[in-house]
Amino acid sequence: MSRTVRKQLFSTIDLLEGAHKVLEKALLKNSVNEPEIMKLLADSQEAAIQVGTTIESLYGEGTSTVKELELFCESLYQLTLALQDPSARRGQVKELKQQLGRIRRQLGRDVPDRLEVVFLPYKASMWDSLESVWKAAGEDEEADVYVIPIPYYDRKPDLSFGEVHHEGELFPDEVEVTDYGSYNFELRRPDMVFIHNPYDDGNYVTSVHPYFYSENLKKFTEKLVYIPYFVCAGESVPEGMALAKGVWNADYVIVQNESEKEQYIQHFKKHFPQVDISSKLLPLGSPKFDKVRAASQGDVEVPKEWRRKAEGKKVILYNTSLGGMLNESEAYLGKLERVFHFFAKREDAVLLWRPHPLMEATFSSMRPELYERYKRVKKWFIENGNGIYDDGPDMYPAMGFSDAYYGDWSSLVRLYQETGKPVMVQDIEVE
Repeated sequence: MSRTVRKQLFSTIDLLEGAHKVLEKALLKNSVNEPEIMKLLADSQEAAIQVGTTIESLYGEGTSTVKELELFCESLYQLTLALQDPSARRGQVKELKQQLGRIRRQLGRDVPDRLEVVFLPYKASMWDSLESVWKAAGEDEEADVYVIPIPYYDRKPDLSFGEVHHEGELFPDEVEVTDYGSYNFELRRPDMVFIHNPYDDGNYVTSVHPYFYSENLKKFTEKLVYIPYFVCAGESVPEGMALAKGVWNADYVIVQNESEKEQYIQHFKKHFPQVDISSKLLPLGSPKFDKVRAASQGDVEVPKEWRRKAEGKKVILYNTSLGGMLNESEAYLGKLERVFHFFAKREDAVLLWRPHPLMEATFSSMRPELYERYKRVKKWFIENGNGIYDDGPDMYPAMGFSDAYYGDWSSLVRLYQETGKPVMVQDIEVE
């Protein structure tokens, strides 16, 4: 149970104690306003039932607090029968006060004061943007941590929802995942929710399920925290990313450094000069840097097929991004074909191709006229190119296994620089 819900339960007990004081004064009078008293008793019973229902929903039946609440409700009923008997009603009022004290004490024992933290990744390949924060939260002995992979849809060219995906089975074995259908946000009201998708309905390629849009999640948590899935490779933060709905709705946004923080601020000043977001921007770095530093240390686990193809050769990580593809899509496909054929002839090097996880979906949604050609190029590389194709959810094995980087200028460049290995950015116009 979150501290938010726990606080609400104790607030309800506070209200019951306040109602009891009013009841006590009212019953000391010579003449009793029975309709007023009955209304007060009914409201008290409803509040007690609400507390009990919440506890049973989260902890199941049989808690001591619920048993005390049941006795309290019975005493409320007995008081309705004793309203015209001054002696009997005084006894019932005294009993109610004692029961409220026992309920408060038992609630403190049955419902520990713990933080409830939820992580909501949607693509397993982007888990690295949350992973180190998740590990830190898991080390907090006073926190209950949930990783809840959420469903997402491909978007068709008309932006309607297409195929639905859920990648819960693709997360690392050490990550215990919770099914999104079994976690009741409205009931549990987690203290903190971490997201890495800021777009809500503004993404033209994919969309998480609308229930998990930031504007809806904000209703169910005290602190919504957005950690970008990208890192900037010495470039400015794109305006569209800085002004995304997740940035608006988040209570905190984790940014790489003070320079990036200032870029967010300037984007908002340009379009929304009355809005000051500086207090929500926390320049704490990126979990992706934590991950890549670990991946570049020691041997990484990769498929046996990778090692067979790479034996005696240098491994070149070839990264292709959405930005590069969308700028000049047809020329981009030509570049892919030339690169693949070039490396297919090499005896001293092997190409490890890792396209952006949304590359195929983006061709289908935003460049449908080139979609079939892209699939042919991809098929040729996998079947005839003698290269290594990596579409796994984790990009860090490829980064650790490779000897150098080649490909688009993207956030992966900034990450790869942390390994200390060579980096070369491609130019699609160069033959």
